[in-house]
Amino acid sequence: MSPMNTDTTPARTVLVTGAGTGIGRATARAFAAEGAHVLAVGRRPEPLAETAAGHPLITPLAADITADGAPEQIVRAAVELAGGLDVVVNNAGIVRGGGLGSLDAALIHSQLATNLTAPILLTQAALPAVELGGGGVVVNVSTSVGQRAWPARSSVYAAGKSALELLTRSWAVELAPRGIRVVAVAPGGIETPIGEHQGLTAEQQEAVREWQLAHTPLGRIGRPEEVAWAITALADPRASFVTGVVLPVDGGAVVA
Repeated sequence: MSPMNTDTTPARTVLVTGAGTGIGRATARAFAAEGAHVLAVGRRPEPLAETAAGHPLITPLAADITADGAPEQIVRAAVELAGGLDVVVNNAGIVRGGGLGSLDAALIHSQLATNLTAPILLTQAALPAVELGGGGVVVNVSTSVGQRAWPARSSVYAAGKSALELLTRSWAVELAPRGIRVVAVAPGGIETPIGEHQGLTAEQQEAVREWQLAHTPLGRIGRPEEVAWAITALADPRASFVTGVVLPVDGGAVVA
């Protein structure tokens, strides 16, 4: 006979942005599979409903994380799930091309608003709830592209993600006395619809994939579930002595 389960640890509450597709969807489902209450945030209701389908612990919330008051609204919704907030995953991101010479202010501002400003403000809004629960984890989703040159492609995207990595290290030191860990993952080429969302043609998406494969020693494109595993592992209580790290999940691209 199996021993009785005496684990009385309450289920964690996790907030995941950009949860409608790709890495965000896989991450929301991975945390839910562990028994966590998950608030899945994204701009579009339909993909969020697909993320939550068949996963009763996932609650979708359609919201624009760049809107005024959105961080506070999102945090309130997360806390209402189970009375607290333990993990914040800053995953939402947008990519808008090009190289220097083709940029304009609107293109720059829209990317930085979603990829950098929104994670800052959301994390700031979440701090009281996370600290009240005895300390939790902030996971920032960066990109391995931000750790190398990517000229004439999406340099503003990479720059914003690189800044998020610096914030990861800075927050790790700043928030350690409050019992909050801050970590990041840096995905490489992953099979997500980000190219489609970027507005690339099929031919352009294929060119990007070929470039990624040529710079990935493992010789394949990664799966969203592989990044979700890294996120849940870093956020796991057993990783309680890990903070300030940026973990590449890129098939070796960053060291090639």
